[in-house]
Amino acid sequence: MAKVPAAYQATRGSILDVDRDFYARLTNPAGRERVEALTVPIRDGLAWKVPAGHVLRLSTLEGPQVGDFNLWSLHNPRERFWASRTRQLQRAHVSTFDRLWSTLPYLRPMATIIDDTLAGYGVDGSGVDEEGGRIHDLLGTRCDPYVNRLLTGEDFDHHCHSNLVRAVAPFGLTEFDVHDVLNVFQCTGLNDDDQYFMKACPAKEGDYLELFAEIDLLCALSCCPGGDLSVDLWGPNARDPLETCHPIGVEVFRLDASLLQGWQPPEPSPYAGGHGLRGPAIDWAAEKRELAAQHARR
Repeated sequence: MAKVPAAYQATRGSILDVDRDFYARLTNPAGRERVEALTVPIRDGLAWKVPAGHVLRLSTLEGPQVGDFNLWSLHNPRERFWASRTRQLQRAHVSTFDRLWSTLPYLRPMATIIDDTLAGYGVDGSGVDEEGGRIHDLLGTRCDPYVNRLLTGEDFDHHCHSNLVRAVAPFGLTEFDVHDVLNVFQCTGLNDDDQYFMKACPAKEGDYLELFAEIDLLCALSCCPGGDLSVDLWGPNARDPLETCHPIGVEVFRLDASLLQGWQPPEPSPYAGGHGLRGPAIDWAAEKRELAAQHARR
């Protein structure tokens, strides 16, 4: 991998500078109470609410399984998870202490990852991936029936996009609200031709990812119809991977109030400008001339 500095870097004290001691404390099982337990069935989707200050756990109940995850602000679904900005601010595969960021004009952390049993996969000596694969993917997006029709000429109603559409319908949302996902438990990377690849999910029964809800959330998850992705979905070796499909568990935990002392839900971005739509027009040519003159005087 190239040893090039990241483009987006946190300054000390900024919202990107995560208080790791605070979030690590939230993983203590003695300081929490489970208030909801759900199961996302195979090849289906489910949506649920998570109040701010609660912990959400997603777990592989019976074996490896990939899930496609969406988040919205519960009270304003126009604010939703922004996969590409999260990829820039955090990394292409997220894990402990990374945050999931919302869309403009809000741009705030919606959730912070506090625990991940697969955190070391493909990174340290305990989980080296020979092809450079990593877990919890932000490189790709959800499978959908439109691409499937394009590639196979067939219709299939249980792609992750469709599963999410059905899941959020009871909450008043539609297909237009479903957005680019966090692929939980999914192992992906880029090959030598800079092309996206997917590998078999390395999760085992009982692996989990935990997130702390920074704001009131509506969440939705699809159990991918591709199961653990050990079977090709397209191409000459494609076949139905039904036997590799497993459910995903959802648990929501209320935390002791003492653990949350000093924490407040983050406010939306304080940017107060008008995108240059108010006030006098800017003479960019004059600005460039002035900058050139300043450099010449140095």
